[in-house]
Amino acid sequence: MSTENEGTAVPPAPSAPPVPVDSPAASPAASPQADTPPSAPTTPDHAPAHAPSSSGTPFSGAPGSAPESGWPPPPPPAGPAQHPAAPPAPGAHGADGPGGPWGAPYQQPPSPQPKRGRGGLLAGILVAALVAGGLGGGLGYTLAKNDDNSSSTTVSSSDSGGDFKRDPGTIAAVAAQALPSTVTIEAESTSGEGGTGTGFVFDTEGHIVTNNHVVADAVDGGKLTATFPSGRTYDAEVVGNAQGYDVAVIKLKNAPSGLKPLTLGNSDKVAVGDSTIAIGAPFGLSNTVTTGIISAKNRPVASSDGTGSQASYMSALQTDASINPGNSGGPLLDAKGNVIGINSAIQSAGNGLGGTSQSGSIGLGFAIPINQAKYVAQELIKNGKPVYAKIGASVSLEDTTDGAKITDTGAGGSEPVEPGGPADKAGLQPGDVITKLDDTVIDSGPTLIGEIWTHKPGDKVTVTYERSGKTHTVELTLGSRVGDS
Repeated sequence: MSTENEGTAVPPAPSAPPVPVDSPAASPAASPQADTPPSAPTTPDHAPAHAPSSSGTPFSGAPGSAPESGWPPPPPPAGPAQHPAAPPAPGAHGADGPGGPWGAPYQQPPSPQPKRGRGGLLAGILVAALVAGGLGGGLGYTLAKNDDNSSSTTVSSSDSGGDFKRDPGTIAAVAAQALPSTVTIEAESTSGEGGTGTGFVFDTEGHIVTNNHVVADAVDGGKLTATFPSGRTYDAEVVGNAQGYDVAVIKLKNAPSGLKPLTLGNSDKVAVGDSTIAIGAPFGLSNTVTTGIISAKNRPVASSDGTGSQASYMSALQTDASINPGNSGGPLLDAKGNVIGINSAIQSAGNGLGGTSQSGSIGLGFAIPINQAKYVAQELIKNGKPVYAKIGASVSLEDTTDGAKITDTGAGGSEPVEPGGPADKAGLQPGDVITKLDDTVIDSGPTLIGEIWTHKPGDKVTVTYERSGKTHTVELTLGSRVGDS
């Protein structure tokens, strides 16, 4: 099975992280945003968000050392090629090396090895595909447009009598209120490559929140536009982007007055079974509304756009609302219209749609919790750079369900436990296996990374770990790292 933000197949996973979901490319020539993720090496002390184990492909890493200060690598491909998923969730970072905690290069791990896990299911962290638009978006738009222009016969009938009035709490009412505050984003690099995604109004100053992988092509130049449902299009610029969290903020140039930011909810209060409403531009079809429920919480998701950039990790909200390429960056709303997440990745079983490499929803969508995204967005608006929480230790990304093991060697031969860092001060050592962070069970390195990233620097956490067959518990204060490099 492959996960998708249109990405590569998902390896069997201990917890199952999905891939970010982006919308189809702005032009038919554009290629799908997500690509097959590279194999996942051992990662620094951050691991993808925790999640119950599922049948995703395993998130494997190189046995032995993991880059303690290098950025966690993208998840390994497993199955048919589809963009690997990300989900961004804070996790433990490796020890700071030159240029910061993720400064050191990471070692490429061997290909993932299937492994039996709990309940007889294949173990491994779920790798989801990013849902960014590529050729599929252009195709979807063309088909829809052609259908609209087909000849038809109109039959008139008398009014049924009486006006129809929708109650405030209906899905139609929530959609009518939220749609005017969403935009379809088209990003194009200086070489003409790009895609389509979604975003939503964050404040009255013209800041729009979306996924990093939606605007990645325009970060270093290129063209970026945002179009409202009314048809009005504005040029925009990237204010800041966080590859690890897969969150970005853009700002409209000559922003109009009267912008209405969407109300942000509290993702910590979301419960499994709550209703959800997703808004986006699947396959280029802007202003599309779909519905579902929260299927699970704290789902560990690791993703990459397949371009060789750093991986993203998240402790995601899982929903069965239909999410497809082009939905990336769009809001996931609760029944009252409050934003509870940012749609980012999907897991897909298909190999393509309409002859493209993008495939559609099978009811496994993943969103970055809004509480985390809000914090990241505020940091990006304030400083232009993301701030990550870290424990200062490198952990293995090997396919396992036993916990996150601190490696014997850090990236590039650096120390696996950062001298003077949080883990060092707490007495953690190479070879220790972290099994819980507060009350959350940690089954792998990626899960630890994602879970740590749900916290802020300075937060106190309780770490449970095993050493020489004995279980120990210690409290530590999370450190911080600024920037993606």
